[in-house]
Amino acid sequence: MATARAPAVAPRRKPRQSRARHTSQALQEAFVRLLVEKGYAAITIREIVSVAGTGLGSFYEYFASKEDLARVCLHLRSKALLLDMRAAVAAHAGRPLAEIVDAVIDAQLEAHRAQPLAWGAHYLLERHLSGPEAYRKMYDRFVAEWVGVLDAAIDLSPDCQKKEVARVCQTIIYGLFAHLHIGTGGRPDLQALSRQLRAALHGYLKGVA
Repeated sequence: MATARAPAVAPRRKPRQSRARHTSQALQEAFVRLLVEKGYAAITIREIVSVAGTGLGSFYEYFASKEDLARVCLHLRSKALLLDMRAAVAAHAGRPLAEIVDAVIDAQLEAHRAQPLAWGAHYLLERHLSGPEAYRKMYDRFVAEWVGVLDAAIDLSPDCQKKEVARVCQTIIYGLFAHLHIGTGGRPDLQALSRQLRAALHGYLKGVA
């Protein structure tokens, strides 16, 4: 005689993990808001938790210090750019190099368009808080993505020195984005930046790739 089986029970959500993500995100958003409004040096942890709507105890559950929170925000914002770049390359793989490069430029411009003031503060803070090892590690990740750009192109020259070319491309795009956002206080002319990026990258790649 078959034994009746109990109905399947859906797995319970994990509220602690959900709340943790929500709290951490709220603290990050509060930090970025205050960073734009006041600058890094003037921000206090008490202000961060007040804007985030949480408490000091919750802050120290997720972050060791204001500097720790700042480094996390810097890392995640840079990582988001990496993912946008990767998605643009995947969507245009097998196309001519110029088209893939344009797609990458468009994706980076779109990512910066939503919060230009926050990006200006990001690039400025990055210069103060990113140590050589952290900076080098993130830089190398972007260089690897540029190698992916070259690999995805249908018309790449077999003589192309991919790693070298990738490093120059990253230096060009990062330099123009960072210096323009810092130099304008987070109020860049993105249309002009688009022209500058295309001229610089296509001009360089024409002779080496």
